[in-house]
Amino acid sequence: MTDTGDVSGSQWYDAEAGPLVRPYAMTGGRTKPGPSDVRFDLIALVDIAADAPGSAEESLLGPEHRALLTLCRAETQSVAELAADADLPVGVVRVLLGDLLEAGYVRVSRPVPPAQLPDEKILREVIEGLRAL
Repeated sequence: MTDTGDVSGSQWYDAEAGPLVRPYAMTGGRTKPGPSDVRFDLIALVDIAADAPGSAEESLLGPEHRALLTLCRAETQSVAELAADADLPVGVVRVLLGDLLEAGYVRVSRPVPPAQLPDEKILREVIEGLRAL
């Protein structure tokens, strides 16, 4: 361990590695998001729910939960982006998002899969039809 100034001698901090908190400590040992077994794909989009609980309830959340909420307030982000921006493993972010979803803080939407998007040929025909008007 190296000396870290105001946290010198702390067994929970390493100046080079940062906080030494294991992922399972952040999730309470859980590896799956919530009892509903929600699956968060990497491309699932997460944003703040319109009827999210207030700041009084939010103060009861852990620091990682609050960090994810702060990121979601800035803009809608994918699970992968949240993990990168929060500097947390994706598995941890999925579990934490499951908590936030069940508590009503966030909502999750999935982008339209490419297989369900209209064919390019159909779109070109629509554009040509509009031009003909």
